[in-house]
Amino acid sequence: MHFSKTAAILFIALSVAVTGCKKQEGATEAKQEGPGKGIVIAEVNGASITDKDFYKEQAALPPQLKPMTETPEGKKEMVDTMVVRELILQQAAKDGIDKSPEVAAKLEDLKRRVIVEAFLKKKIEESAKVSDTDMQDYYNKNKDKFKSDAQIRASHILVKSEVQAKEIEKQLKGGASFEDLAKKNSIDGAAAKGGDLGWFSKGSMIPDFEKVAFGLKDGETSGIVKTQFGYHIIKKTGSRPAGVRSLDEVKDEIKAALAPAKQQEIFKALKDDLKKQAKITVKEDALKELGNDGPKGGAAQPGEAAQPAKAK
Repeated sequence: MHFSKTAAILFIALSVAVTGCKKQEGATEAKQEGPGKGIVIAEVNGASITDKDFYKEQAALPPQLKPMTETPEGKKEMVDTMVVRELILQQAAKDGIDKSPEVAAKLEDLKRRVIVEAFLKKKIEESAKVSDTDMQDYYNKNKDKFKSDAQIRASHILVKSEVQAKEIEKQLKGGASFEDLAKKNSIDGAAAKGGDLGWFSKGSMIPDFEKVAFGLKDGETSGIVKTQFGYHIIKKTGSRPAGVRSLDEVKDEIKAALAPAKQQEIFKALKDDLKKQAKITVKEDALKELGNDGPKGGAAQPGEAAQPAKAK
């Protein structure tokens, strides 16, 4: 089975959250939320991998890896990694690995972590909402932070070859959606967002790209632009003059700035409240003994400074 470097990277990422495939007869019966129609895209010894499985795994990938799965080749690579992983799961079950004490202990530990994470998400993230009043107050006190030079917003499609760029340009002239083509073909991290690069001012992008982008009218699409990264097709989607950005434009930034402190405040209150309702005894004598029976050998013991190696 072909297993490229790209597939190997994806395999490592997918292995972080292992999920078994469904048996074929039940593949279309379960109604799951999310993209996909339950169409079987691969079968592995009677187990099926559906488009829903594919999109679920794709959504769980780190942002920098998602573009790998947007191209036709990348999709094949990802399905291949899912097939290999399912084969490993099936063989592990035959060998009894799934029932070993080591796996059971790790699953129990993982279960505890997931429960704690879900609890904190519900109790903290949902409660730590930044109010409009909080945002307005922060905005009024920090307007200097929101000053900006003249900016534009643009999207792009980036591909490796001029031949592919010309084919995409032809499709755009035929009325194809820029965003859809970016998602399917672009090889950079903006692909998942339809090629959107957000707002930027002069000096933020490489000169060859920036010169063309700033020369476009709002809504206009460029021709093919070659840079050190490949071949771009750029679409200018907006522009704004220099000045202080409005509150509506910076709400997401303000939320990101205020949310951590708010979450910390709620977590502290939650922690204190849980402790007040519980009976807790910390064994101080036992606490002092921690580390005394720990790993021996080359590692420095508690209270013992590690000595630098002597020069030879």
